[in-house]
Amino acid sequence: MTPHVAAPDPQAGAAVKAADRAHVFHSWSAQGLIDPLAVAGAEGSYFWDYDGNRYLDFTSGLVYTNIGYQHPKVVAAIQEQAGKLATFAPAFAVDVRSEAARLIAERTPGDLDKIFFTNGGAEAVENAVRMARLHTGRHKVLSAFRSYHGATSTAINLTGDPRRWASDTGSAGVVRFWAPFLYRSPFYSENEQQECERALAHLEDTIAFEGPATIAAIILETVPGTAGIMTPPPGYLAGVRAICDKYGIVFVLDEVMAGFGRTGKWFAAEHFDVVPDLMTFAKGVNSGYVPLGGVAINAEIAATFDKRPYPGGLTYSGHPLACAAAVATIQVMEDEKVVEHAAHLGENVLGPGLRELAERHPSVGEVRGLGVFWALELVKNRETREPLVPYNAAGEAAAPMAALGAAAKKNGLWPFINMNRTHAVPACNASEAEVKEGLAALDAALTVADEYTA
Repeated sequence: MTPHVAAPDPQAGAAVKAADRAHVFHSWSAQGLIDPLAVAGAEGSYFWDYDGNRYLDFTSGLVYTNIGYQHPKVVAAIQEQAGKLATFAPAFAVDVRSEAARLIAERTPGDLDKIFFTNGGAEAVENAVRMARLHTGRHKVLSAFRSYHGATSTAINLTGDPRRWASDTGSAGVVRFWAPFLYRSPFYSENEQQECERALAHLEDTIAFEGPATIAAIILETVPGTAGIMTPPPGYLAGVRAICDKYGIVFVLDEVMAGFGRTGKWFAAEHFDVVPDLMTFAKGVNSGYVPLGGVAINAEIAATFDKRPYPGGLTYSGHPLACAAAVATIQVMEDEKVVEHAAHLGENVLGPGLRELAERHPSVGEVRGLGVFWALELVKNRETREPLVPYNAAGEAAAPMAALGAAAKKNGLWPFINMNRTHAVPACNASEAEVKEGLAALDAALTVADEYTA
């Protein structure tokens, strides 16, 4: 597909913006301080506004348009399904729902062969935790600082970043711990082996003091996403698996962001040769074309509900349009070798390109990632590793990152910015030329960030 930009129509854009400001209440925002861009269209790796400005999307939406915008085969599948059976209640067997579940189960690791469909990632986490609690008869759940699991009640309490603070009831049975992150190690480690060993010892100590018999589950993002794309060190996830087995704790991996090709594997767990008991997914399962998420369930936990009703459900669970989009997306990913392409981009284009930028820009403290899932940790000083902006900075304190973002957009790149990081997360099927275009724009933007270094 060749992205196109329709003739500029600023008047139409102004009307869209006015209607938005009059009626739309935006998430995660102070409503009077935002200025949303009015989007006129999107295709492939690009989107454009009503003034004729085109942007290369290095955010993949919210890290979900894994096959880009408006893929014709997925659009056609949604249209065809709408003409055949636009919706139907979840208690019935529907062909496209069954097919989506089969295709997902074929790609999940181990015996995660039962699929409970939700409308998105947060609901997937909610239900995974509910299943773990009912299966074990225990209540507590352990989750990591530097994590994000969703904005619904349980999911936000499990989250380990500041978005939790305003909604944290302190009574949801959640206990947080430190997961490994060598660059900013809470364990004063000098290498990955030490970080792995010390993080596992810390986790097991936390379990001991909380009471193993009270803990239903440990939930981890396989590779944390919004929190910073910190790839776990070798052996860590296998160590968590062993700890869970030792104490009868359900191991939940959150693959909402990392799954469906994002890391160069169907699921990030494949990089670490580990199989969880429950796995949550969403986003890339159908490139976000219609809301869909779910929980992949192993045989033991599924059997818990063979004779005992599972007390949970959603009106739109396994919605036919969403499932049709998932079937088409998975088929596109197979036919076009999207997962393999994502791995290639990470190994040969995006990863090397970001590391080359780091060599020339003093604002880059660390480069880390897999596939098309990368982060640049930006710092004021490489020696001290002081972040370019303070943790959870806002307003004037966040000015350096705002300047970086403005510079990127001026050069036609829409960046993913969170705290003191910019993430490079293009579509899994972005071309080499598109990735190199993004790297060039990022190069120019980092020159602005360099101005704030000491």
